[in-house]
Amino acid sequence: MSSSFIARRLLCVAAETAASPATPASTSRWQRLKNSKAGVWCRGLVTDYKEAVREIFVGAWERPVKASVYMSLLGGAGACVYTKPDDSSFDATLLEYSNQLGLLSPWIRNGASDGHVQNLVKLRNDGRLRHTSLGLLSLVYHADYDPDTTLYEAQCSNLSVPWREIPGRMLDVGFAGRWWILDSKMKDFDVNEEEFKQLPEHMRVTSTPTVQEVERSERLHKESWLPLKVEEEEEKETNVVVMKEDSISEESQIESLKEEQTQA
Repeated sequence: MSSSFIARRLLCVAAETAASPATPASTSRWQRLKNSKAGVWCRGLVTDYKEAVREIFVGAWERPVKASVYMSLLGGAGACVYTKPDDSSFDATLLEYSNQLGLLSPWIRNGASDGHVQNLVKLRNDGRLRHTSLGLLSLVYHADYDPDTTLYEAQCSNLSVPWREIPGRMLDVGFAGRWWILDSKMKDFDVNEEEFKQLPEHMRVTSTPTVQEVERSERLHKESWLPLKVEEEEEKETNVVVMKEDSISEESQIESLKEEQTQA
């Protein structure tokens, strides 16, 4: 009984083995890599990014105005980062403005422009100017010591300038390819306002000329380039002299006639 059961069991196992397909002896390396934990994680990450990109395009198609605003903001931020000035740009701008002021007489320079530029040049020569980038803009501020100074206060990191003091030490802001404070200080750098303090109030204020005044100035400017007509003026003067002489001669003749009549 037991022997017949074992025989039937062996026959069933052999039949199942013959019916099932033969499994490969060993899987490929790529298949093992795909089925590993790292492969599963990478496939899930790629799937998530694919779904995120698809949702972005679908959302932009459904809400074009919102997508345009977001794209404009991203483009503006990218442009600000690309055009953000660096420390070399600040040095070049400072030296250029310093040379422009050096070409002017001290009596003509604007006091505010000259004082601001001279202060920046002194800090630069002392090695106390610092530049930091904040992503969309740049800041220039002054420190207490040159970085090459061997003093303990200059080399100790715990005594460096804290971030909360930077607004009070800030000298300029670089944004969109410009240094705004330096450019504003150099406005009318060739106008010395001290010269006009003694003038009355109405003479110190300038007003925008009207259209008639501009046209009159342009007309006078064009007439100043015209050649002078000297011959016509000389002819007019000679005619006037001749007329005066004729009138004098006629008066003299009349007087002589009157004298003859009186004598007769």
